[in-house]
Amino acid sequence: MIKIYSKKNRNKLLHVVGYRKEIKERNNISLPSEFMQVASMKLYKNQTFKPHFHVWVNNNNKKRIAQESWVVISGSVKVFYYDTDKKLISTRIIKAGDISITYHGGHNYKALTSDTLVYEFKTGPYEGNKKDKRIIEN
Repeated sequence: MIKIYSKKNRNKLLHVVGYRKEIKERNNISLPSEFMQVASMKLYKNQTFKPHFHVWVNNNNKKRIAQESWVVISGSVKVFYYDTDKKLISTRIIKAGDISITYHGGHNYKALTSDTLVYEFKTGPYEGNKKDKRIIEN
């Protein structure tokens, strides 16, 4: 990964270049304070997460919600989509080059192939899971 900083303010991160060959496990690429949160992930067959939805938080007197998208780089993922009442409403298979975007409601993902690679993008700043999301209990 290459990080490019300002010449005027050496502490100001301006750009990041990530390379597919560097994707290992989960790597949070963005600083937690940035408005765009980006992570890269290497998933293994049948790896999954707990279904969850993101909640509205008050950040410096501004309400915001984490909206999240996944871009599959290689492999495939089964996506589970939940309505705002936490009921499963749809599933979809996304493959290399496909994107899943969640604005509201909940979601979960299950890798269908070994060594699935994805980029995750969501709104920030990131204040941790306890403030950001709630688990959907089945």
